[in-house]
Amino acid sequence: MRSVRGRSLTRPKRPTTPRGAARRWADVARVLLIDYRRRSLVALALMVAQAFFYNAIFFTYALVLSRFYGVPDDRVALYIFPFALGNVLGPFLLGPLFDSVARRRMIAATYILSGLGLALTGWAFVKGGLDARSQALCWSGVFFLASAAASSAYLTVSEVFPLEMRALAIAVFYAVGTGVGGVGAPILLGLLIQTGSRFAVASGWAIGAALMVLAGALALAFGVDAERKPLEDVAGPMGLSTQ
Repeated sequence: MRSVRGRSLTRPKRPTTPRGAARRWADVARVLLIDYRRRSLVALALMVAQAFFYNAIFFTYALVLSRFYGVPDDRVALYIFPFALGNVLGPFLLGPLFDSVARRRMIAATYILSGLGLALTGWAFVKGGLDARSQALCWSGVFFLASAAASSAYLTVSEVFPLEMRALAIAVFYAVGTGVGGVGAPILLGLLIQTGSRFAVASGWAIGAALMVLAGALALAFGVDAERKPLEDVAGPMGLSTQ
C-alpha cells in the first residue's frame, strides 16, 4: 500500500477472466461429480423428490377439490388452511429431532413416511374412500412430514459440501430440483386431472411417492451424520474429500 498526499492507494483487484471463471466451474464440477459424488447423488435426489412431491399436490390442490369433489371455487381456501397448518407444524415440531435423534435417520424417516402416506392417500382416492374433508386431512398429515423432509433437503445441501462453494451448491441443486420437479409435476398432474380418471391422478401421485421413498433410502445409505458437528468437520476444504 502506498500513500500520496494523505490518500491510500491500493492495487485494484484484477477482474475475473473467462479462463479464471472456467477454472472455477471446473473445480466445482470436480467437487460435485468426483470428490463428493455420493453426497451429490443424495442432494440431487432429495431436491428433485421434494420439488416434484410438493408441486404435484400444491399446484393441483384446487383442481382436485373442484373437479372430483365438487367444492365451489369460493370455498377451496377453507380446505387449504389445514394443509397450510400441517406445513407449518412439521418443521416446527420435527425440526429439533434432526439434531437430537440423528440427521440421516430423520431425513430418511420423513421422506419415506411421507411417500408412503401419499401412496396410501392415492389408493383411498382411487377406491372412493375419501370425501373433500378427509382428502384435505390426509394431505395435511402427509405434508406434516413432507414439509420437514423438504426443509432437510435444503439443510443437507447447505452443509455437506466444502465451505467455499456451499452457496453455489444450493443454487445448483435448487435449480435442477425446481426444473425437474417444479416444472414437470404441475404439467404432468394437470394433464392427468384433465382425463377425469382418479386412477390417472393417483398414478401421478405415485410417482412423487416413489421419488420420496427412493430419496429417503439414498439418504439412509449415503447420507452424512452432520448433527452437532462444526461445518468444517462435515466437509473439508475443496480438494480434501471426506467421502
